[in-house]
Amino acid sequence: MIPQLQPTDLKQMLDAGQPVLLLDVRQPEEHVYCALPGSVLIPLGELPARVEEVVPAGATVVVYCHHGVRSLTGAAILRRAGIEAMSLAGGIDRWSLTVDPSVRRY
Repeated sequence: MIPQLQPTDLKQMLDAGQPVLLLDVRQPEEHVYCALPGSVLIPLGELPARVEEVVPAGATVVVYCHHGVRSLTGAAILRRAGIEAMSLAGGIDRWSLTVDPSVRRY
């Protein structure tokens, strides 16, 4: 089972200054439309070949997508590669609804 992090919990972590690596597994056009600040884009289809680019360096790895489905797969890929990762429950859409309404919805 892949651990999921609620958007409000992620916000608390970020506000507390905890190191977090935000990995966006959506498509480039989705990332351009809206993204969490400081996130790194590696589309889900490219992640297996680019997993070595994910270097936590002591940070909590949180994978996100639009609604939280692709991010579960992305977190599973990372976990199989030995990287502890969580999925953002509800994705960037729930983030917009519960944490930051300035993030554009689509």
